[in-house]
Amino acid sequence: MDEQRKIARESKYCLDNGVVGDSWRMFRIMGEFTEGFDSMSSINVPAVTIYGSARTANDHPWYAMTEEIAAALVREGYGVITGGGPGVMEAANKGALEAGGISVGLNIALPHEQESNPYCNLSIQFKYFFIRKVMFMKYSMAFICMPGGFGSMDELFESLTLIQTQRIKPFPIILVGSSFWGGLIDWMKEQFLTNGTISEDDLGLITMIDDKEEIVDFIKRRVVL
Repeated sequence: MDEQRKIARESKYCLDNGVVGDSWRMFRIMGEFTEGFDSMSSINVPAVTIYGSARTANDHPWYAMTEEIAAALVREGYGVITGGGPGVMEAANKGALEAGGISVGLNIALPHEQESNPYCNLSIQFKYFFIRKVMFMKYSMAFICMPGGFGSMDELFESLTLIQTQRIKPFPIILVGSSFWGGLIDWMKEQFLTNGTISEDDLGLITMIDDKEEIVDFIKRRVVL
């Protein structure tokens, strides 16, 4: 039993690369918050977060569409924030940078998949997911959700929860691709609404759009420069 407890205790701290006391870990957390706030406060235009799968290849239609959406937003005067990694994130940063705009990457240290893409003119490295999420929520005026996986679902429902519980002010949340997201919306209607776990107003926090020009127009109407 003592050996099992020892293994469990050591595994608890494995993601911190060693056994580190909670008190000392607080200093690292404070440092990440400080760096994030200081760096992000330099953004002087309304910014839109674009997120989606890190596994999207650069020859995939989602990649091209994301790049075009980001470039169009920059031309309208917005900045673009992503998770700073490959796939959809890279496409958004590339579109923003090559259009001459602000291209922010909030990168996270992961065992695989997540390496900073080369298209950010502001790149910040994070160790803790929850600090990175605070930066997304605090400095974004809208979320564009491209097709993605668990991480994208996490970010989508995090934002919905914070708006629903009135912890943050409402902002546009756009799901791009009805063929990808439509099943999820149908399930939410069939299960959440039918069972009374959310309201019609809650479901109204999400807008699903397929056309890239319509996406930009929607944000222009909702996020005034």
